[in-house]
Amino acid sequence: MESGLKPLGRERFWLGALLAPTIIGLIFGVIGSIFATIGLSFLKWDLLQPPTWAGFDNFVGLLKDSLFLKSVSFTFAFSAMYVPGTIVLSLAVALLLNRKLRGVSVFRTIYFLPSVTSAVAVGLVWSWIYARDNGLLNNVLQTMGLDPVNWLSTRNALSSIAIVNIWGAIGEGAIVFLAGLQAVPRDYYEAAQVDGANEWQQFWRITLPLITPSIFFQTIITTTNAFQAFEYVYVLTRGANGASQTPTMVYSIWQNGFRWFNMGAASAQAIVLAVIIFALTAVYFWLQRRWVIYD
Repeated sequence: MESGLKPLGRERFWLGALLAPTIIGLIFGVIGSIFATIGLSFLKWDLLQPPTWAGFDNFVGLLKDSLFLKSVSFTFAFSAMYVPGTIVLSLAVALLLNRKLRGVSVFRTIYFLPSVTSAVAVGLVWSWIYARDNGLLNNVLQTMGLDPVNWLSTRNALSSIAIVNIWGAIGEGAIVFLAGLQAVPRDYYEAAQVDGANEWQQFWRITLPLITPSIFFQTIITTTNAFQAFEYVYVLTRGANGASQTPTMVYSIWQNGFRWFNMGAASAQAIVLAVIIFALTAVYFWLQRRWVIYD
């Protein structure tokens, strides 16, 4: 098929055949799920009895649901720690990996491994690290003569979960920032060195402004991931009764939908979550005109 020409004959057939799985998955797996969630949010359904019309009762009920309101506050508090922590540490790692060091490709792989490792497996490892009895952290504290800490208690669980999530996201964020750093022309740094600028001045005057598109992109990604946090919360803080010390919004959706079988309330919560993420993304796009540099 030549450039600029539309596919004809067999080319059109094979183009459609190759795109069909993706298109079918998009229609039924994504678009279909969105419409199904919207429809279920107006129904009362426990997966056993036929669904009945509930109107806006599921949404009104969220305002009276103390557990859901608690999950919203926990999610915002978690995001306030996770988003800046991930961005700052990912950028710091990317700056280190951008240097000409021996074996730097090995370090890039090591930092990226948590992003492709099973969250459940990682969560089990961290549950041992955080364990009150014979946990790695508490063993270190006791060796230093300090008292053990209940890292997953109600008081400490939020910060502990944030640390695990940040650790798991650093590698992915570092790859994004590394791509941005390598796109900065070297001529700018050479000119700055001629003018007598040190490395710190080069970072603030050249590097940071020119990687603002990467920072903007990573801010959106980390914010979305923060509001969708679930795996580590489930593995590390789920109690015997299904409750959690840090019930995020997705955890609340899981509880309503797959523990209490209240699919209408779970769908309504999912709609609220999607609206919050969309609203924050819209705010980010509105603010990016003031600080993101594309030239």
